[in-house]
Amino acid sequence: MEKLDFLEELKWRGMLKQHTPDVEMYLKQGKAIAYWGVDPTSDSLQIGNLAAGMMMVHFQRCGHQPIILIGGATGMIGDPSGKADERKLLSEEQLAHNQAGIRKDLEKIFDFNAKNNPAILVNNYDWFKQINVLEFLRDTGKHFPVNYMMAKDSVKSRLERGISFTEFSYQLIQGYDFKFLHDNYNCKLQVGGSDQWGNMTAGTELLRRTSASDTHVITCPMVTKADGTKFGKSASGAVWLDAAKTSPYKYYQFWLNAADTEAGKYLRVFTLLGKQEIEDLEAEHAKDPGRNILQKKLAEEATVLLHGREAYDLALQTSQILFGKGTKDTLLALSESDFLEVFNGVPTSRMAQSALSAEIPIVDFLTEQTAVYQSKGEARRAIKGGGVRLNKEKVEGEELMVTANDLLNERYLLLQKGKKNYHLVIIE
Repeated sequence: MEKLDFLEELKWRGMLKQHTPDVEMYLKQGKAIAYWGVDPTSDSLQIGNLAAGMMMVHFQRCGHQPIILIGGATGMIGDPSGKADERKLLSEEQLAHNQAGIRKDLEKIFDFNAKNNPAILVNNYDWFKQINVLEFLRDTGKHFPVNYMMAKDSVKSRLERGISFTEFSYQLIQGYDFKFLHDNYNCKLQVGGSDQWGNMTAGTELLRRTSASDTHVITCPMVTKADGTKFGKSASGAVWLDAAKTSPYKYYQFWLNAADTEAGKYLRVFTLLGKQEIEDLEAEHAKDPGRNILQKKLAEEATVLLHGREAYDLALQTSQILFGKGTKDTLLALSESDFLEVFNGVPTSRMAQSALSAEIPIVDFLTEQTAVYQSKGEARRAIKGGGVRLNKEKVEGEELMVTANDLLNERYLLLQKGKKNYHLVIIE
């Protein structure tokens, strides 16, 4: 199998924004080592972070070695890049919790057991906790003229509103990270989003001044939605990599709802599909956009990459429930939030918990309890014709009794009238 060229891979995927000179020469010397840093501001990454993360995924695919740095130290300070106001400082306990969550996210997309180029996970708190302020100012701060620091976009954009010395010094901290990884891991490349260019080149400048070493930076463009708004936000908020915060079903639905104008771009950035396959999909999609070929493939590949094939299969089954597909097992596998999202907007009725203390004949349940049918005769005819389902299971006869054992998530019953007419019963 032909070895992939990292820069060429980024170029055709539209994932290359800018880079320092001579980076191509460095990459051609053999196995390169690069790092990407994330601050633990939450206990999970969002898919906005994933764009830069996918650069490192491709970096590893191309035979190079990725280092992922979790900013246990920098997370205590806060990066001013792209922020109009000062970040809220987090406690050590919260940072430790966040770091553990992010580690789980990273293990889904990187190979930490590769034979020749395993991903390496580091935490910059491990080296900063040993440095005192006088040592840092003497060995690092003296190499950064104030006018150089103030020229960074992340600082200039904050001067009128105000920026603390804490955030002002962030670029020194990140610069020292690069120096530490260079000196201890032979790391000569840093990758990240284009909003990080100023902080990242602070590291190359520090290394030029202290080690006379050529180091490099590569950035990817900031990914936005069709309307130009920040990527990764849905109507209900951020889209997280942690399945507990954004379920595989919701994750699948996010990609499935991508605009035609964006789906091809997202396939390049957020999946591992090759150039020819994506172009063939785009050509097929153009012939019949109504089939949503790009969106379906995007949703499949992105979901499998992060959550695995089994989670994708369940998400697909879940998305088809409203079209008459799926089984009771599919319903039982759903979290309560996913269940409610699927059936959002269908007719509902409410029952007291006490009503299920005794068995309820299905005909009474369909008429007196829920009014799904207007008369018992109509309900009996529907049952006889095979047109009634309870929790996706066909009601075979009017002798069926509805009990508390039928509840989904301990408080829901799902009636189906025909193939696509649903009625949700909520037990209170």
